[in-house]
Amino acid sequence: MVKKRKPLSSSAPASQDKDQPATLKDLLDPEILNKLKAQADQMKAEEADKREKERKQKEEARKAEQKRLDNSFEHLLANSSMDWKKYK
Repeated sequence: MVKKRKPLSSSAPASQDKDQPATLKDLLDPEILNKLKAQADQMKAEEADKREKERKQKEEARKAEQKRLDNSFEHLLANSSMDWKKYK
């Protein structure tokens, strides 16, 4: 008959838990941990909103500058092609 071996994995995690120090996550109350996670998510959302507003502001400034340059005859003349033959 074949002997069944006992799994060694059941005793291994118990010894690993004893060797490792307690983490902050283990020491904190789950309620406090959830509050901290919610606060972190809120801060990330606020940062994303701030970046989005800055991006929109830069886009509007770029559009306003382009509109101003399009109305400037000097700018249009300096940046246009001098090959008028192709427009005949």
